[in-house]
This record gives sequence, C-alpha cells and structure tokens, in this order.
Amino acid sequence: MLESITIPNSVTTIGGNAFSYCTELTSVTLPNSITEIAYETFYGCTGLTSIIIPDSVTEINYGAFYGCTRLTSITLSHNVKSLGNQAFNNCTGLELVTIPSSVTHIGDGTFSHCTMLKSVIIPDGVTSIGISAFEGCTNLKSVTIPDSVTSLWSGTFSKCKSLKTVYLASEEQKEKFAYYYFPPEAKLIVK
Repeated sequence: MLESITIPNSVTTIGGNAFSYCTELTSVTLPNSITEIAYETFYGCTGLTSIIIPDSVTEINYGAFYGCTRLTSITLSHNVKSLGNQAFNNCTGLELVTIPSSVTHIGDGTFSHCTMLKSVIIPDGVTSIGISAFEGCTNLKSVTIPDSVTSLWSGTFSKCKSLKTVYLASEEQKEKFAYYYFPPEAKLIVK
C-alpha cells in the first residue's frame, strides 16, 4: 500500500497513469527535474490532500489529478503555461487554487465539478478558457476574468448555481461575453 512518495531529482519524466488509483497515497514530493505532469498521472488518488507543483513544470496534462476528491489545495508552478483538459475535474474537496500569471490556456473541463471551489481569479495572460472549464462548481461565488481572455466557451460556468458576481476588465468584454456565458442571476461588474 503506497501512502507517501518522494520522487528523486534524477527522474525527468513520470509516465501517464503512473500512480492512477493509488487511493491510499496522501503525500507526494515532486522533483524540480520534471517539466510536465503526464495524462492521468494521479487519476483517482482519492487520499491525496495537497500537492505542490515545482517550478520546473510547464504543463499539466489531461486528467492529471482527475477525481482526487480529498485534494483541498494546489500550489501551481509559476511556469505552468497550460492546464490540460479535465486536469482537476471532480476534485470535489478543492477549495483553493491560485492560477499563476504564466498560464495562457485553461482546458475543457479543467476544474469542472470542483464543488467546494468558492472563488477564482483568472490571471492576466490567460487568453482562452475551455468548454465546461468550471461547470458544476456549485459553490463558486465569484470569478475575475482579465482583459486578456478573448475566447470563452459556452458552458464554461454552467451549473454554477452560486455564481453571483463576475468581474470583467472592460465594457467591451462585458458586451462580448454578456449573458450567454454566465448564469442569468450573475451580476457582471466592470472593474
């Protein structure tokens, strides 16, 4: 039964599904030698409670932490550029995530069904937010979207029944995204 692992600096790649369904795994220390978290690396690791992504990581791939239901916080590398499709999908315990300014793309379903997530600040530099990226985040109350976001898909915030406040960067952005992309009860505020 694998409960804790420290991956040495000699490791440069961790393969896809490497730790999938290691349900007793609670602690992982990743080395500064890896540059990506491969697809479904920690898929279904329901015992994992927190993770620190080292600064060497630039990409978090498809489903990397999908279904890590006890994951409550994530510290992302300041060099991550892309959060892959469904990377943190169904992390139902996730309360806090700070998306670094290095991120340019948030993939489809990246944070969908993170039911404990309450607030999200999308940093300046993100240009696209994928389909259903935050779908079903039922406790999400506010979101801040910078002017750099030029592509927002329908369904991005669907089923976010608590979303009441959306902070936008400009009137033009408000006109562009308006009511098609957010729940009708959400108040759109230009900062």
